[in-house]
Amino acid sequence: MSDGVKTWRVGVAGLGTVGGGLIKFLAERADYAPAGGRVEVVGVSARSRSRKRDFDISHLKWFDDPVALAASPDIDIFVELVGGSDGPAKAAVEAALNAGKPVVTANKALIAEHGQELAELAEARGVPLLFEAAVMGGTPAVKMVREALVGEHLDSIAGILNGTCNYILTEMEGTGRSFADVLAEAQRLGYAEADPTTDIGGFDAAHKITILAALAFGGAPHYAGAEIEGIEQVELADIRLAHDLGFRIKLIASAEQIDGGVSVRVHPALAPLDHPLAQANGALNALFIEGRRVGRIFVQGPGAGAGPTAAAVAADIADVMTGAVRPVFQAKAAELKIAPPVEGQQRQIRAYVRLLVKDEPGVIAAISETLAEEKVSIDSFLQKPIHDVGGTPIVLTTHATPEPVLLRAIERIAALPHMLAAPRMIRIARV
Repeated sequence: MSDGVKTWRVGVAGLGTVGGGLIKFLAERADYAPAGGRVEVVGVSARSRSRKRDFDISHLKWFDDPVALAASPDIDIFVELVGGSDGPAKAAVEAALNAGKPVVTANKALIAEHGQELAELAEARGVPLLFEAAVMGGTPAVKMVREALVGEHLDSIAGILNGTCNYILTEMEGTGRSFADVLAEAQRLGYAEADPTTDIGGFDAAHKITILAALAFGGAPHYAGAEIEGIEQVELADIRLAHDLGFRIKLIASAEQIDGGVSVRVHPALAPLDHPLAQANGALNALFIEGRRVGRIFVQGPGAGAGPTAAAVAADIADVMTGAVRPVFQAKAAELKIAPPVEGQQRQIRAYVRLLVKDEPGVIAAISETLAEEKVSIDSFLQKPIHDVGGTPIVLTTHATPEPVLLRAIERIAALPHMLAAPRMIRIARV
């Protein structure tokens, strides 16, 4: 520009909720970056050019192929908001990096599954690859772990990383409706996709905690090593009984270092009613980070949406403009290693176990005897009639027990002649 202020030309692939939010933000505040300079979107790509949108793209150069946009000499920064771990998103990011262009992405699946190889490419070309918006939307979880806590020894990270699941569980508890009913409503309201598998199956949260684990523990992202369980099997009876015991069920994503290994897990878990994770309701995300020197840090905020996520993308663009150079993760990508997995025997867990039994003598004695033989200690016990379940529910919580031992005990209980249904186990969160 004639005033000597540099204009950074941005290409945006993906014009959904986040892409639209970013384009509107940059049109209103082109000079937002504190390092100086202006940001201008000059090219876009999406699946449909003619789709009705609430923002104007008529003045922008259109690319049918996001790869062509990524490699275009007319852009300085490529923003990938297409989504998906492979296909056009991966090809476009690779094209931009190969062309020596900085990349900003909100694509958690791409980073969780291909982060190391893309980091090696970015570092070989000497350009940034930034992904703040991939985890917790506008809540700066990635920057906190990657930058603010870079000198800290982190032991664990755990939290609620999927707003769709949190909304469903909150509504089930608040309204008394079934999982299927609340899911259908969430789809009508746009909180859940037509195919909600990625969210309710725990895969979205697993992508996010995989990224945080790599940053926290200095390794390579290893999504294939994550243990994943979704919320599809959580029943209204579990929510009610857990509440009676002083807990609330949440989908918890966690990563921790145990004896030199790293455990990355996503599963429904019980959190005490007075705990901050239990009090994060609706579509909120929340995260605990625990370190040797800083102790416990808690952050909470919106994990999705046009405004928050576009703000995170804009923050990464501003970082590119500063010219800062650092590894994509916590060490040079070529030196990153996959941490060894944690064996089940190394994990001590507490659990909620719901049993549906026949109303007959000897049931409780048989269950107690089986647990005693496996050396599983009971913490609390609840027998409470519930209408329309077809038997007598018995609920117990256990003290900390090696995970394989507890699973073996539950398998033995399932084989008792008193059982009317398979036992239901939900872990109690270590928070």
